[in-house]
Amino acid sequence: MKRVQFSSPTLPYLFLLPQMAVIFIFFYWPSVQAVKSSFFLEDPFGFGSSFVGLSNYTSVLESAEYHSIAGFTAIFTALVTFFALSTGLLLAIKADAVIRGSSSYKTLLISIYAIAPPVAGLIGMMFFDQHIGPFVRFAALFGWDMKVGLNYYDTAFAMVVVSVWKQIPYNFIFFLSGLQGIPVSVREAAALDCRSGFRRFWTVILPLLAPTAFFLLVINVTYSLFDTFGIVDVMVKDKAANNPITLVYKVYMDGFRGNDLGGSSAQSVILMIVVFVLTVFQFRFLERRVHYN
Repeated sequence: MKRVQFSSPTLPYLFLLPQMAVIFIFFYWPSVQAVKSSFFLEDPFGFGSSFVGLSNYTSVLESAEYHSIAGFTAIFTALVTFFALSTGLLLAIKADAVIRGSSSYKTLLISIYAIAPPVAGLIGMMFFDQHIGPFVRFAALFGWDMKVGLNYYDTAFAMVVVSVWKQIPYNFIFFLSGLQGIPVSVREAAALDCRSGFRRFWTVILPLLAPTAFFLLVINVTYSLFDTFGIVDVMVKDKAANNPITLVYKVYMDGFRGNDLGGSSAQSVILMIVVFVLTVFQFRFLERRVHYN
């Protein structure tokens, strides 16, 4: 492999400097400030602060409301991750088999990814609107009086549906790229050895997609925990007390609405630890089943 030669030994570091500055300003510095604030009871107007040690953490962990929100977040993350991955994979398999009109089919699916999460939440609210929403009318045919924004479980259902819909194109792009990267010779050999399409996919195609699936698993878990904030914010309609919310939205509610900066900082630190543990678990145990060669 040919090594890149630079005219000056400091030039590579200058190239890295802008990216490192962005990471430091928008990740490391806020993280340090959050850890620091979590040990203090701060005045919301910035006039002073009092050191309270682990009091913010104990208050959060002993709160029944926090336990309820954490339980919902776990269920929400599992459902969004599972349905977004499975639907994206199914659509990628169908798109890979399309011969005529494949470009239009792929463009139609991918275009949803360009929609910002708050806009996706707004579109979802239109579809689940109590008066004009087509999904509400469809549910009424089966006797389901859907009231998104008023009923806890109806709102949770709508949040999962919209979050899955928003993430499907991302998974579709990567799964389709992975499928198209499988050599034709491997597919032909698999077709000769196994006539069952499902068994052929399960024993040949899916193991070859394992690296892509593992990468998307990590991305989708992170998306469910953090990037769904805009969707949740739009769909709860400032009525978080009557609707389900996620942990990241509770950090926002307590910090920016409740002016409890120390408590919200403690919650953000706990959430960072949870995500770190989940990521380590995924790479430690699940990656063992992934074969890159």
